Amino acid sequence: MTGIVHDHALLDLVTQDRGATQVLGEGAAGGLPRPVSVTPWMIGHMTHGSCEALRALALRHLSPEITEKWVGLLRPGVRLEAVAGSDDGAAAGRLGGLPFMPVDMEWPTWDGHGPLSFIASIDCARLPKGALDIDLPDTGTLLFFYFDGQLDDGDALVLAEDRESWAGARVLHVTADAKAVERAAPAGIAPYALVPLVARAEMTATEPWHPSVRDVFGPGAPLGNRYDHPVCSQEFLDALGELGDEVGHQIGGHAHAVQNPVEIEVAHAVLDGEVPWDDPRLSEEAGNWALLAQFDSEVAADMMWGDAGALYWLIRPEDLAERRFERAMFTWQCC
Repeated sequence: MTGIVHDHALLDLVTQDRGATQVLGEGAAGGLPRPVSVTPWMIGHMTHGSCEALRALALRHLSPEITEKWVGLLRPGVRLEAVAGSDDGAAAGRLGGLPFMPVDMEWPTWDGHGPLSFIASIDCARLPKGALDIDLPDTGTLLFFYFDGQLDDGDALVLAEDRESWAGARVLHVTADAKAVERAAPAGIAPYALVPLVARAEMTATEPWHPSVRDVFGPGAPLGNRYDHPVCSQEFLDALGELGDEVGHQIGGHAHAVQNPVEIEVAHAVLDGEVPWDDPRLSEEAGNWALLAQFDSEVAADMMWGDAGALYWLIRPEDLAERRFERAMFTWQCC
């Protein structure tokens, strides 16, 4: 079973023109961003790996001073990889299959549309200890659900900018002491193929036009836009792209965006889309959100999010500390 391929063309934050991708930058009055052409790999591709490898790469293209500042902006994340023949009993997570939930826990539903599909589970106790800079629970299981269009042939879209659709994506936390059982999927929902995921710690980098990087190297530059600095040089960006360009499945760290930084997307949504891109409040709000999880399209699970896209859940650190997973925000991006 394959996820519905949504027609998201009118809602994308980038456009394609003769193979060149356009980053959306500063907009005119009313907040509509204007496109700025950059090379095709630059949107949707971040790099990941060891801190030493990333520092060595940066030193080949940046001064030692700039390199150390850039390395200081890296964030630890946990990569989740489907490994052929991996033991499900040793896996840190799973794509698809059926969730284990207490019998009295309601299956997430979007009122007026129907039950959500189960996407993934993460066993918090099996993640590498001390590998993240976000306050995940030490134990228990995180369950991720999304209204993927199975029930309406993709008619209803779950979009960050549409508050009415926010109930179409949910995160549940099943505590370790809960008596959880495997729950059958509701009528009309075909489960995705089960794919065990193994975890490894890594460092993650983000785009130079991400607010956290821009504020260090290009304060005042248009949000989401390339600016005049060595970290935006074509040589450095190409080198990062060659090191790693797969979105992948991940917990914490910098999100691997398919388009513009997902934090900007979420910030624009929670501010009701009324704040123009040159308003400092948008950048400030973007800084209030951290990646909780991202799940890429996955052939082994028969998951396809739009045109080879990815699903993202973000959360404010204070809500994560209080285990208020119902406050997590969702967005998705595709090519």
